[in-house]
Amino acid sequence: MYTQFFGNYLLNQHIITSEQLVDAMQNIASSHLKLGTLAIYEGFLTSSEVNEIHILQTHMDKRFGQIAVDEGFLTQEQLDILLSKQKPRFLNLGQALIDKGYITNAQFEKLIINYQLEHEIIDLDFSSEQKENINVLVNDFFDSIPDILYKDECVEYFTLLFNDLVRFIGDDFTLLSPAQFPEYPAMYCSSQNVFGPVNIYSALDMDEATAIEFACRYAGEEFDEMNEYVMASMDDFLNLHNGLYVVNMSNEKELVCTLDPPVNNIDSIISPNGSIYHIPVIYPFGTVNILFAISEDADLF
Repeated sequence: MYTQFFGNYLLNQHIITSEQLVDAMQNIASSHLKLGTLAIYEGFLTSSEVNEIHILQTHMDKRFGQIAVDEGFLTQEQLDILLSKQKPRFLNLGQALIDKGYITNAQFEKLIINYQLEHEIIDLDFSSEQKENINVLVNDFFDSIPDILYKDECVEYFTLLFNDLVRFIGDDFTLLSPAQFPEYPAMYCSSQNVFGPVNIYSALDMDEATAIEFACRYAGEEFDEMNEYVMASMDDFLNLHNGLYVVNMSNEKELVCTLDPPVNNIDSIISPNGSIYHIPVIYPFGTVNILFAISEDADLF
């Protein structure tokens, strides 16, 4: 889960622009994770040592790993670890940014250290032992919204939502910071209300191409055009997520919540009774726009 917040961290630190992040996300699939980047992440090499090996490669017809061992930068055991170790997806975004020239190896080395220290992260891959740290990350994420109401409820809802995106759509996404609007122009939108001690409106909005690929991933089927099956897949994901949220509220807090059926809004303006939060979720295939409103007032819309 830490991978998804890394892009947002880079934006908040003004390391890259949102346009550069989107560009890198769209090129992740074509970026080949280099051994040097993985060695920096593992702490086996510094960025200057990686750059030195790259220079040596211009004079030798050898692979990066072989030069690193021959010249004493790595032991054979360390090279074997790098070649056999499962690569965290976090590095794919870093590699894409390096390949595009948006950050250097030296910047990437410092970013890894600072990001881990700031959030007390031991391992950037999601594991059950890191759930508390994930809550801290989501908490920090919502700190970017001034005067947000019901922050604890938002953190609970979105911790589950981000994990459901990982489980059912894929973990190759990153998040942009939330923004608040009085209304929102929807393209292909699936929305649903959750009623309880606080009432939640949530929606997924996408353009046509993104919606088709989203449905392909969720349903495990191939769709080549926008149709009722694509919209039904969006509805089903939202309904599944909100259903899990309702079950969690009942099991963990003994709170009774109910759901309305999902509703489709196509090429329309969404105007809540109050403000709506917009959170862009960037996948390589497009941007999934999450819309969210929360209030004690049952008549959100």
